[in-house]
Amino acid sequence: MSYASLLKSGVSEPELREYLVGGDTVSVTVRIPSNLRESAKDAATMRGMSVSALIRNCLLEELTQEVAQ
Repeated sequence: MSYASLLKSGVSEPELREYLVGGDTVSVTVRIPSNLRESAKDAATMRGMSVSALIRNCLLEELTQEVAQ
């Protein structure tokens, strides 16, 4: 089942989150400006998490926003 098909089926937010975090981990390379990277590192540190965790949280929020509304 894909993300789009889950949205079309009217899945609940907890079920969607479970789907999104349930897959295997993969490496992703993203090219961003150095100032954005440094700011993300600072923001993550202030929250007591890694940059990767901050990015995952941001993606989860973005991808579940439509269901939560």
